[in-house]
Amino acid sequence: MNASLRLCALLLMALFFMATPALSSVLDESIDGPHTRPMARFDHDTHNEMAQLEESCALCHHSFDDTGEPIIDESSEEMACRECHDAHGTGIPKTEAAFHKRCKGCHAAVQQGPIACGECHVKE
Repeated sequence: MNASLRLCALLLMALFFMATPALSSVLDESIDGPHTRPMARFDHDTHNEMAQLEESCALCHHSFDDTGEPIIDESSEEMACRECHDAHGTGIPKTEAAFHKRCKGCHAAVQQGPIACGECHVKE
């Protein structure tokens, strides 16, 4: 990965981890009510090609050390997201909240990609 793309990826990670409480509440508000739309369909290869993230798996498939600090070059892509995100009593956001915060937060930061519910959760 070239240096400018790596820097951009690190900045996006920093933005995600330092999101303000106000931004977090806006990004997570859709999960509080009943589900009225189908699950989002996501194609990793198409998304990563369009976003030029082919070798940046750890941006979303992140890992943390024992102190809770992100391990920048380590990927958790061999694990299911729910292994950590739905573990009880960990303080880690549930899977749905994590997806909403990560995806919408990144899209807002780069000012590209879907943010509104119906753009990902398309009714048939």
